[in-house]
Amino acid sequence: MGCQDQLLVSKVCEIYYEISKLETLKPSEHVDMLFTQLVLTCMPPSSIDVAKLCKRVQEIRSKLIRLCGQAEGLLEAHFSTILGSFENPIDHLNIFPYYSNYLKLSHLEFTILMQHCAAVPTSVAFLGSGPLPLTSIVLASYHLTATTFHNYDIDPSANSMASRLVSSDPDLSGRMRFHTTDVMNVTSALKDYDVVFLAALVGMDKEAKVRVIDHLAKHMAPGALLMLRSAHGARAFLYPVVDPCDLRGFEVLSVLHPVDEVINSVVIARKYPMPVKSSVLVDHQGLGPIILPAKCSDQIQCFNPLHQINMIEELAVEEQLS
Repeated sequence: MGCQDQLLVSKVCEIYYEISKLETLKPSEHVDMLFTQLVLTCMPPSSIDVAKLCKRVQEIRSKLIRLCGQAEGLLEAHFSTILGSFENPIDHLNIFPYYSNYLKLSHLEFTILMQHCAAVPTSVAFLGSGPLPLTSIVLASYHLTATTFHNYDIDPSANSMASRLVSSDPDLSGRMRFHTTDVMNVTSALKDYDVVFLAALVGMDKEAKVRVIDHLAKHMAPGALLMLRSAHGARAFLYPVVDPCDLRGFEVLSVLHPVDEVINSVVIARKYPMPVKSSVLVDHQGLGPIILPAKCSDQIQCFNPLHQINMIEELAVEEQLS
């Protein structure tokens, strides 16, 4: 690990220790300052591979992702409550401090999605929508304006807050559905969706994420698209990483790594229309055999679907298996 990477890891660990001492992760000046500092530390493009870090740093990263997830949930609940006090909450979404990021991310995801869709999807599921389902709202408002969105979250209070945000909007309230259930309990309903979005924090570690992906591979409709959020470089201290070869039962179409303030990488994959004969490898993490997708490679090309994103790397997936 180079000197620059060592400095970055030391800084991330220093911020982690400060965050871990907090009595609460609810939004406040001090909490906001620490998480802003963390994001700014991890945001610049980095070649660091978090999978190769020592065990102690790996454990810190795992704990930090969970703390980030808790803080993000509390932040969203805080602003969803504020927005819910307005007569028309949708008119005031810009009070959320990261709203512009969601506009950019949703535009990016829509652009990628439509490159791989034969037709505009009529029904979309978002798994892990939370109390402030900005992705669904932005996509439904600006991009998929005739599509029905089914939002799933395990927390009934999150769904209650989210539902309140769209209740005063005749169009959105007619096209938004909210379901309170564990993602792993959603089975036959998954076959109804042309596209399934999986939130970054559904499955906060590799094992949990792979279990969710395998569940989706079992129950999604053949040919349906799966859109996931991942992380790259130092941003993997903030969110779990989804590797293309984690997507068993899917054909990986693109993996995109923004390098601006859009933190999440975007992965899009298609459920195989039928079982695929693939090589089987032993999974040394105890999850059983891994059936590799038919397309998976490390070739990286440039891709720039949006004017406001300076540079995005596209992982062009190519045939590897005979």
